[in-house]
Amino acid sequence: MYKGLVAYSIIPVVVFLAFFTAFETTYILDEEMYSIEGLELAYNSPSKAPKIETPKKVDYYLPTLGKCFVGFKEALAFKESRGNYFSVNTFGYMGKYQFGRNTLKLIGIYNTNNFLNTPELQEKAFIANAMRNKWILRRDIKRFVGKTIDGVLVTESGILAAAHLAGPGSVKKYLRSYGAIGFADAYGTTIRNYMKKFSGYDTSFIEADKKAKATLL
Repeated sequence: MYKGLVAYSIIPVVVFLAFFTAFETTYILDEEMYSIEGLELAYNSPSKAPKIETPKKVDYYLPTLGKCFVGFKEALAFKESRGNYFSVNTFGYMGKYQFGRNTLKLIGIYNTNNFLNTPELQEKAFIANAMRNKWILRRDIKRFVGKTIDGVLVTESGILAAAHLAGPGSVKKYLRSYGAIGFADAYGTTIRNYMKKFSGYDTSFIEADKKAKATLL
């Protein structure tokens, strides 16, 4: 009985091995079918893997206007009103550059409401006033630029900034007295302060013009 069971258990094993051997011999791969001999291939394998460089650290910073003319007027505007076109201070000075009514009249502006609400006109007013002040102070610019007065190196931009603060007449007195005759506005800001703070900007863009006016085309 035991021998019979062994015989019957061997039969399935023999059948399985015979089937597996037949399958293996039937599906032998023909390597010649996959040969690349004689083919032109467009791929070149590099001898060395390309070196991947670690990116260098990039420093990001806000651009600055430097000492150009735009830098000059924007720095002065920030000092006057924080650059606010619609600012009016406690003494009635108005706009981005804090003009008084009398100064506006000198450069042809009589409608202060229109002035306060027209940024383009305010920019033109700043240019016109600087041109007028440069004409009035032309001899003093030629005479004093490069000299040191009251511990401050005199520059053209410093003179024009001081004239915007105090008027060209007060700047003349200050320069010709070598700082003995000073000026301070209602907030205590002095000519010396503006001469120092706005020193060294490029104001060559401004042409001296006695009759400069601010008008919109």
